[in-house]
Order: sequence, then structure tokens, then C-alpha cells
Amino acid sequence: METDMKKSTAIVIFGASGDLTRRKLIPALFSLFLKQKIPSPFQIVGFSRSILSDENFRDSVKVSFADITSCTLSTERFTDQWNSFKRRVFYRQGNYAEEKDYSALEKELSALEDGEANRLYYLAIPPTFIEHVVRNLGHAGMLRTNGSWKRVVVEKPFGQNLESAQQLNRSLHQHLAENQIYRIDHYLGKETVQNVLVFRFGNTVFEPIWNRNYIDHIQITMSETVDVGHRAGYYDSAGVLRDIFQNHMLQLLALVAMEPPASFNADAIRNEKVKLFSAIRPISPDRVITETVRGQYQGYRNTKGVDPNSHTETYAALRLFIDNWRWKGVPFYLRSGKALKEKRSEIVIQFREPPHVMFPIPADAKITSNLLTLCIQPNEGIRLQFEAKVPDTTANMRSVNMEFHYADSFGACSIPDAYERLLLDAFQGDASLFTRSDGIEYSWQFIDSILEGWHRSGSPEIATYSRGSWGPKEADTFIQKDGKKWLKS
Repeated sequence: METDMKKSTAIVIFGASGDLTRRKLIPALFSLFLKQKIPSPFQIVGFSRSILSDENFRDSVKVSFADITSCTLSTERFTDQWNSFKRRVFYRQGNYAEEKDYSALEKELSALEDGEANRLYYLAIPPTFIEHVVRNLGHAGMLRTNGSWKRVVVEKPFGQNLESAQQLNRSLHQHLAENQIYRIDHYLGKETVQNVLVFRFGNTVFEPIWNRNYIDHIQITMSETVDVGHRAGYYDSAGVLRDIFQNHMLQLLALVAMEPPASFNADAIRNEKVKLFSAIRPISPDRVITETVRGQYQGYRNTKGVDPNSHTETYAALRLFIDNWRWKGVPFYLRSGKALKEKRSEIVIQFREPPHVMFPIPADAKITSNLLTLCIQPNEGIRLQFEAKVPDTTANMRSVNMEFHYADSFGACSIPDAYERLLLDAFQGDASLFTRSDGIEYSWQFIDSILEGWHRSGSPEIATYSRGSWGPKEADTFIQKDGKKWLKS
């Protein structure tokens, strides 16, 4: 891990006037400051096209108690710490596409810094500006290391398809080495997501049974109760497959299915993820009819910013297979959607049934398969469902649960915001939780094939579903054909 906490560190946020900066980035940086985890000395410099003074910018991003995870800070202490923090926050106005504005920014950064400094450039901007910003940073000499580190954090979406992702990678690599690029997926910063690897590889009781011999199938669900809301314009050009599956869902799949890395460093972990992605059996365009379901909630086409004839999916369900030794023949079912019944993100592992039942249970009785549920959010934790004998019966059985909850074991304020962890890793040069260029391209290759099949003439019409439901009935029929049902904790 590359660290250098002695030099001054500048955090430059492009897109500083946006919601992401106000709601996530500044609160995360302030929380790191409270925990004395942010590199010191440091400066935070916002950059965008809006005309603001330093004080205007500080007021616009002011953090409240609700924005941080600390539960022990007094009001007086909070105020003192915020006043100390905000003195290190500055703002510079400029145009992302104007090279001269970067020369001015470089001079102003140098005036704030004490000699050669480390810099983290955070691109909280629309994807169309990424290449402009990196090119202008490069031309202004702002990416040269000279004994310090310079890193660029790029928000998703990283491209809209394989071709655009490859083009963006080529463009970034003209000015940056791969180890300078941190492609962020905030979902990987969640403690419960990081715990998947610890749970799998830190507990010998589970790893020996984590394979095709003991697991019947695995389900990954990411459901939201909200609709597209103010994101309608973007969402109608993306859809849930690009917005959720290409990044969040496939990253969860990688964590739950990858082989154990040789060590817990960035390259080893990301190598195993890429191996996993390369082993996913492609869903070719002519197979989307049997391996996928796409849906759209009723009323979506009436939303402002949405094409009245839109076929953009707000729900999708996939069945996929991983063609390697560990998972051959085990189906993975992935589903995600908007305007569903509950907000829930979880991974459910259903184990195989016992090969023989010797207990004298009723003829119509059936043993329920063991279920292991990794709850990402809400109610973060882990649940194991197994069979137990009902007291005072001969051999009647019932499913019971053993549960672990983060709040009970570590405290209600134990889980930091995902951006806090990811920003800390970026400062420390740990790219374990950031995606690499080859991983991005493998995931787009998988997604593009499905999208091609959906957009072919003669493909099945998009299904509709009611708001507040669990999605289209076609999704239930889809999984029932395999003799299974959708599971939830």
C-alpha cells in the first residue's frame, strides 16, 4: 500500500456545486477529520462553473449532525470541529473544458500548498466531462507525480456500453497510469459488502461448503421503493441493467462467487474478480427470452423527461451460470427494480436438500432447505435458517433462525458511510474496493449482449407491474419454471 501522510494533501472536487458533494463527499471528509483519519495538513478545493466565494461554498456544504455517523459528539464540540474544518475548504470557479482555467487552478493550489503535495482529484461530474477534465489536468502538468502521488476518482457510470467504456479507458490511460485511476462504486464501500469476503474466507465452517456440491442456487436482490423521480431524464437512457446490474449487482456476484485471492491486496482481489467475470456464461441475444425478464412499472411513461413510448426497463431479472469448477451447474438469479414493495439488498444462498430423510415425518411434509442470507441493507447482518425438532413431538421439524445484526454487536453508529471508507482507501492508495479497467470491460460485454437481445425486433414485449409490488408476474413464472421461488429474509 502506498502512503505518504507527511506531505500536504489537496482534495480537489470537480462538480463541487452538485448534490453528491453536499450530501456525501463533504460529510464523509468531515467524518474522517473527526476521526483524525484524513491526511494532515490538507486542503479541500471545490471547482465548478458556479460563481461562489469561499464563504458561499462553505455555507452551501455545511454539515449537520444528521450527515455524520458519530453519536458521541456534543453540539459544542461539533461546532468547534466544523469551524476548524471549514477553514481548510476553498472554492475556485472554472469551466471543465477550458484549459486556461486549469492553469489558474494550478497556481491557486500551489499557493495553498506547502511545496510538493499529494492530490486527489474527485470527478463528481457527468460522464461527458470526464475526458475533458483529465485531458486538461494532464496538459496543465497537474498529474505529474514528482515524488508525490496524484490520483483521480471517477464516478459511475463508466461508459454506456463496452465501446464507450473502452474509449474512456484509452483516453484516461493517455494521461494516467492504471494505478492512478480509482473507478468508484459506492456500493463496494458498504461494510456489509466488504464483510462478504471476511465471512467466506475468515470462517472455516462455511468455505468447504461454498460450492456446487452443497449449494442449490444463489439469489441476489436489490429492490427500491422509490421511482425514477428527478433522475428520469438520465434513467430513460440507461435503465436498470446499466444503472444497477453492470456495477452493483455484478460486483456483489463477484464477491460471493470469486475464488480466494492469494493475499488481501488490490491486485490479488481484482485478479480473482476478473477471472470470475470471464467465467460467466454469456447470455446471447437469442437466449434473452429464456434467461431474462424485463419490466416497467405502471405510469413510468407519464413521468416528465421519459419518452411516452419508452421501452426502458425499470425492473430486470436474470438467470446466469458460472462455468468453472466451483459453480458449474449452479444457477444465480439476480433481480433489481424501482417502485417495488420494499427497499432491500441481500444475497440468499439456498443449500441442497439432505440426500435422504430418515425421520418419520408425515408423508406430505417436506424438509425446508437451509438458507443463508447476507443482508446488505437495511437491518444489516446475517441470518442462517436451519431445521430444528419441534419439542414434544416424535420428529416434527420447523425452520428456525440464528441471526447477527451489526447494530447489536457493534453499536448503532458502527457503520460509516460508504464514501468515507472509499475516500480513506483512495488517500492510502488501496484500490481493493475500486474497479479495474479489465473488470469494467468484462461486465459491459456481458450487459451489452442482453441489451442487444432486448432491442432486437421480435423480442418479447416489456412486462408491466404495479407500484408497490415485487415486480411483474412474469418474473415469478420465470423462476418457478426451475422449481424455485424468489426468497427474502
